[in-house]
Amino acid sequence: MSGHSKWANIKHKKGKADAARGKIFTKLGKEISMAAKFGADPETNGKLRDAIAKAKSHNMPNDTINRAIKRATGELGNIEYEEITYEGYAPGGVAVIVNTLTDNRNRTASEIRHIFDKNGGSLGVTGAVSWMFDKKGLIIVERTDDIDEEDLMMKALEAGAEDFSSEEDSYEIITDPDDFSEVRLALERHGVPMASAEVTMIPKNTVEVTDEEDVKKINKMLDMFDDNDDVQDVYHNAELPDDEE
Repeated sequence: MSGHSKWANIKHKKGKADAARGKIFTKLGKEISMAAKFGADPETNGKLRDAIAKAKSHNMPNDTINRAIKRATGELGNIEYEEITYEGYAPGGVAVIVNTLTDNRNRTASEIRHIFDKNGGSLGVTGAVSWMFDKKGLIIVERTDDIDEEDLMMKALEAGAEDFSSEEDSYEIITDPDDFSEVRLALERHGVPMASAEVTMIPKNTVEVTDEEDVKKINKMLDMFDDNDDVQDVYHNAELPDDEE
């Protein structure tokens, strides 16, 4: 298989506690609004359809989803967001990609640079680290007694998935980004319950971090990115000790 295990350690997930749910919904709402700029009907707008599916996987209420779509169409007031990606390094030579949606480019650039600097990292130029990652669709299915591994693998591959792997507590399905929506829809039609489904960045190689001080700085950096309202997603290629996750 493609050697992308430990995805949960690599994609720094938001909202480890219920208290963060409101912040997650805010970020997902912005993502939906951006996607809805290209059409408010998910039947004809694949990007919006995928954003809605991602929101529903986080149990985002339908009313909140609909409000995000209406904001994009101007029915509830209109805020223009710009999508900007920042690349840089964390301590230990760890590569970091930060995706943002912002209504103030200067503010966001200043805040992202501050977070890198404050935690012993450095902000790089566009393309500095993105070459170390592959953009892929990633679908996570929780391992349960109700799911037959071979049957799930066949359904995924027949739908166009590139790769399938069995992890300790889940199954991972990898797709080309262009095929992600089609594969996700096919699994949805088969009634496959998906714990997570999104286009993500998977590192080609990982960096094992063992220095305690570096581990603390990296985790602090990632937490600060999570707390920033403009940050949508953070990707890195660090392998951190399990007790630090």
